[in-house]
Amino acid sequence: MQAATVTQYSEPLIVEERPIPSPGPGEVLVRLEACGLCHTDIHAINGDWPVKPSLPFVPGHEGVGIVERLGDGVTTRTIGQRVAMPWLGHACGECRYCVDGRENLCERQYNTGYSRDGGYAEYALADARFAVPVPDDISPIDAAPLTCAGVTTYAAVKAARVVPGERVVVFGIGGLGHLAVQYARLVGAQVIAVDVTEEKLELAVQLGADHAVNASEVDPVLAIQHLGGADVAIVLAVAPSVFDQAFRSLNRGGRLVLVSLPAQGTLTVPVFDTVLKGISIIGSIVGTRQDLAEVFALHAAGRTKVIAAPRDLRDVNASVQEVLAGQVPARLVFVYDSALPVEDVTATTESSGSDS
Repeated sequence: MQAATVTQYSEPLIVEERPIPSPGPGEVLVRLEACGLCHTDIHAINGDWPVKPSLPFVPGHEGVGIVERLGDGVTTRTIGQRVAMPWLGHACGECRYCVDGRENLCERQYNTGYSRDGGYAEYALADARFAVPVPDDISPIDAAPLTCAGVTTYAAVKAARVVPGERVVVFGIGGLGHLAVQYARLVGAQVIAVDVTEEKLELAVQLGADHAVNASEVDPVLAIQHLGGADVAIVLAVAPSVFDQAFRSLNRGGRLVLVSLPAQGTLTVPVFDTVLKGISIIGSIVGTRQDLAEVFALHAAGRTKVIAAPRDLRDVNASVQEVLAGQVPARLVFVYDSALPVEDVTATTESSGSDS
């Protein structure tokens, strides 16, 4: 099988042939149909965060594909079923966070494409319990971004406890932001989109944003205050200045929801203003399996729209550069048109006498 592998941090990925893995107990083998390119993958590739992936590894946590084989003991998934392989690849199921419905905070979790090989490959293994079923009427290219960008922003909107009629500002319109705008609208918010790219702001308006603010042309804080201020500010951008702008845009009782993870991220807030104005600062990390199931259900019902462009895995390094250059309106998705069912690959390998 083909896989894009990180062998050294901050170096180009190597697209190579690897053996197709075999599922162990409780695992499934998934034949990938698509996998989104998330900015978190780029942080993983560069080794940006304090806890780094072990080299070599295969990134990708927006994988969607077909279950090809079942490991021992798997009874909840079936061969031929389409599943998603999200960031939350495994949680213990026993700690207080798992038990009370916050499995995304489990301290014994492992993460797809980070602490185990992910979806930048034609085949990958997944914990069967965390391979979330994808409704049949959602295409793989739509399902892939929903698997992270969708569930992450959906969970952030839920964490903000938005009340209908409140103003929600989304800082950063892209793979995550274009979905955050839609989820905020679905709960009845007035939505203000903030970005530095006019094309992305136009997309936000098309998807339901009530107002668009180009932070490269105006002071976004003044612009937001002119519109009545923000009750909720969801930060999806990584520029250090954005965090301060989001905080200063908030009304009394406002909620600052932090989602993005800059490589050198430190948040400094004025204590006096935070206390006097009753500001809440909320960290929101991806979502649970239930959150993802709800995201899929909303999309299957026609409530959301995914903006994505297909790419070939062999162009992985150029695709990463596209994202870093800000040239992508929303999401890039690697599409695996050439992936064969595992039986066909095995037959081809045996006839050629090579290792797949």
